[in-house]
Amino acid sequence: MRRKEDPMIRTMLPLALLLAAGPALAQEEGHKLTAALTGAAERPGPGDADGAGTAALQVNPGEARVCYTLKVSGIETATAAHIHKARSNESGPPVATLEAPADGASEGCASVTAELAKALIQTPAGFYVNVHNADFPAGAIRGQLGK
Repeated sequence: MRRKEDPMIRTMLPLALLLAAGPALAQEEGHKLTAALTGAAERPGPGDADGAGTAALQVNPGEARVCYTLKVSGIETATAAHIHKARSNESGPPVATLEAPADGASEGCASVTAELAKALIQTPAGFYVNVHNADFPAGAIRGQLGK
């Protein structure tokens, strides 16, 4: 004997699942920040005049992490990458270590404190991403974060 399906259940179940997943999906997405990296932006400089890159970050204070994608070009092999705390005309201390884009790109997630995650979201211009290499150990390219 075949069981008759209730049309209301067929309609409401997917909607209920979507509504239940909504907060989890929003939590996973995080707050998006970006930076355009150039050698000219390095402070105190000089950076690599031929270098360029992008940084795309998703900051999630609830999970105390920053997920990122870095893409670089025009520089020798990258040896390190960081998020630093400083305004655009200053050099500042690293606050998070990122995987160096040694082959031109890298991605991953870095654990950070909830306080740092909130600060990145509230004042992204107070932070920058830079990429280092052997030719420019203080930084080959840099970009200030923005929304």
